[in-house]
Order: sequence, then C-alpha cells, then structure tokens
Amino acid sequence: MSKAARTGAGRSHGSARPGYSFDVRLWKVSKTTRKARPYQLRWVVGGEVSSAVFATSGLAENRASELRQAMRRGEPFEIETGLPESEVRAAAERAAQEAAAAEATRALDWFAFCRSYVAGRWRGSAAKTREGIADGLATATLAMTKPGDREGAPDPETLRLAFRWGVVPAHQGEEPPEALRAAHAWLLTGTRPLTDLLDVTVVENVLYHLGRRLDGAPAAGDTHKRRRRAVNTAMEHAVSLGELPENPLARSRGKRVGSQDTVDPRVLVNVTQARQLLTAVSYVGSWDRARGRRLVAFYAVLYYAALRPAEAVGLRLADCYLPEEGWGSLTLRETRPVSGKQWTDSGERHDRRGLKAREAKTDRPVPIPPVLVSILRRHLRTFGTAKEGRVFGNERRDVVGSSTYWRVWEEARELALPPERVASPLAGRPYDLRHACITRWLNAGVPVAEVARRVGNSPEVIHRRYHGCIDGHEQVANEKIARAMAEDGDTGE
Repeated sequence: MSKAARTGAGRSHGSARPGYSFDVRLWKVSKTTRKARPYQLRWVVGGEVSSAVFATSGLAENRASELRQAMRRGEPFEIETGLPESEVRAAAERAAQEAAAAEATRALDWFAFCRSYVAGRWRGSAAKTREGIADGLATATLAMTKPGDREGAPDPETLRLAFRWGVVPAHQGEEPPEALRAAHAWLLTGTRPLTDLLDVTVVENVLYHLGRRLDGAPAAGDTHKRRRRAVNTAMEHAVSLGELPENPLARSRGKRVGSQDTVDPRVLVNVTQARQLLTAVSYVGSWDRARGRRLVAFYAVLYYAALRPAEAVGLRLADCYLPEEGWGSLTLRETRPVSGKQWTDSGERHDRRGLKAREAKTDRPVPIPPVLVSILRRHLRTFGTAKEGRVFGNERRDVVGSSTYWRVWEEARELALPPERVASPLAGRPYDLRHACITRWLNAGVPVAEVARRVGNSPEVIHRRYHGCIDGHEQVANEKIARAMAEDGDTGE
C-alpha cells in the first residue's frame, strides 16, 4: 500500500448518524514543498478528503496517532470537518462558553435595560404607576445619551415621547408613529451602557435632569421625588440582576430637590369664594350643551366631601345615600384615574382601580352635609346617570375626562375671580377644592383621625400637609394676639 496505506479500512461499526461516518482512511505523513509547515497529514472520511499541515514530522505523527486512537475507540468522524465526534463536541462546548462569556461582558445599554425592566413591572402595576415609571426613566434618559457627536440626535421632548412609546411592552415589534420613528431608531443605539452609572459625573447629570423641566426650570418637588423613586427602584432591580454592583443613586450626594409636602395656603378658598366658583361653573358653555352645569355637582363633591377628582369620576348612584332631609353619605369604592390608553390594560384612557392607599375591594364611607345632598339630587334630576350608573358623565354619558373638568374650571375662575386673583394660585386646580374642604374641617375642630378616615389619608399626612392652612388664618391669629395684648394693657402707646 506504500504511501497510500490505509488504517482501519474495512472495520464495521454499524451505521453512523447523518453527517458522520465510520469509513475512515488515514494516509501516511508526507513532505511538501511548503517552507513554514512542510509536513502534511491526509485522511478520508466518508469519501471526503481532509488534511492538516505541521512544522515538524513529530507533530504530524502525533496528530495521526490521535486520529488512530479515535478510530480504535469506535468514534464516528464528522464528514465535513474530518474530526472525531469527541473533538467536534468539545469544539462546540468551547464555542458556547466563549459566546456566553462574550454575552456576559457585553455592556447592556440603558434603553434595552429600561424596556426589559418596564416589561417586568407591567403586569402587576396600575396604569398611573406604569406611566410614572416611564416618565422617570424617560427623564433620566436625557442624561444617558452617548457623549460625543450629537448630530442627528432628537430634541429632548421628542426623545422623551419616543422613549415612553418604546418601553410599552405591547409596542415591541411594532412600527413607531411617523413623528417618533427617527427618535426611536436613534434610541436603539444612542444610549449609554448601563455601567456608565458607576461614574459619579453621570449620576449627577441624571439627578440634575430628574429635578428639571424640559425648559430648564426646577420641577415641582413632588414630580422630582416621583421620578427619583422610579429610577431608584430600577437601579435596585439592576443590582439584583447583577448588572450593577451597587445602586449608584444610594451613594450620590447630589443636591436633592424636594418639597415640604405641605399645602400652599394661597390655593385655599373661603366659603364665599367657593360658592362664587360653583356658580360660575354653571355659566361655562352654552345653556343647551350644559358643559358647565353638568359639572357643578362634580366640583361640589370635591369641596363639601373632600373627594379626589378620580374618586368623583368613579362615583356611582348606588354608592350614594341622598335623603330628602338631613345628612347623606357617599360610599367610595372605585377610582378612575386618567393615564392614557397606552398605559391601561383595557385600552381606555381611564384606569379602573380601588381606593388609593387601601386594600382592593375595600370602601370608604363619607358623610355629606345637606347642602351637598341637595346639589346631588338636583344634578341627578337634571342629567340622570351616565353609563354604568355613574353620577357624572360627559355629553355622551361617558367618563368625564380630566381635560374636560380642567378646561371648565379655568373658565370658571376667570368668571368668578377678579383679575389679580385669577393670576394668583387661588384654587388654581380642581384638586384645591379638596384641600379647602380638609382645611375647613380641621379648623372646625374635627379630630385629625376622623378627618383622615373621611379623606383616605393617614393622620400623619394630615398633620404634615394641612397644619395651619386656611384662608384668613393669619388674620384670625393676629386678632387673637391683639386681644391678648389689649387685656394685658400692652397697646404700644
């Protein structure tokens, strides 16, 4: 057989699986004209020739010995590579380990992390919580864009909108809206690696943006705290996944913009102002469309019963006890906070939730004075109930939108208040009617615990937020001090 001698020819091992063969013929080592590696080993597997070259004859013989040992063990050889099955398997394992190592060392970028995090939080969160998480992370994204050339980068407002659209799990795989398409494409490659948050300078920039509006002005204290809370929770999640060794916000010493969490006394209306505003509401819009008239009772439950707007939106006739005389009651069971269609499971703008800070399916009875009972009875006689038996509805009997009751309120303020008051914070929001009601109860001497029960807050929150707030409170205090000074004979004369 001389040079073309075969080793293992004619040996039968049964049939091999596809791509492998037991038909292996090994040729002797030969010398070629190559200078670097002149020794060649050739072998045939299933009719396909394989070869390898070596620098010395000893290396070539060693390789031939390895192949013979595999043949003696009865291993099939892969036809494509000419390698024994054990070597093919070992090479595949090494490749998998290298790929896993490369994946582990690959820096996860900020946008990819945020999408994964929001998807994990989505199912167990309320619509407003989802929106709050997205808002906080979108604001932080303004500080998590890659440094360097900003050419082609979207403006901050478009970037935020594209981010908020992109993190919604239902939008994965969908084409973004035309106005956000370029910004969304930029986000896919334009954000920093998550590990950049280990740089204190990057963290300080994130905190700066969390405390600012898009125009650079300071954000409201509650807004800043909500955003920071959302980002902080996301960072804790990154630590639990092993993406970050520690929470970068926990070690930050950056200045924290916050609020005193107290109600501004300037927003509170007195009894006369409240009545003027409710009367003005009835004059908003044409009489036939009754745009304002159908919302008089809506604002009245905020002022006389301290309901939150979302609680008033969800109020049903079945929840109301409205006797012809005396006190009635409202039993609150549901809130309808507005969040936007992309954040709710139902696809509606208003989420359907239980009461704030309470277990699901628990209610909160609120006694209401005769004046509010009368207003609600008159409202129901005039407009009836909306869909699902709700007390308040729009012209189509659907849920009252926040934009609707905000617009009517703004117009009513201009009708009821003098120009200098319109420009002031006085009753600037419908929610301020709730603040006025709570303050009125406190100054009437209602125990804090009872006020807290009626309004759905803790006594600690009531103490912190409403201490000393009432329109004219300072004047009342001054009069008391003046009387005490007069009794002591201290007139200053």
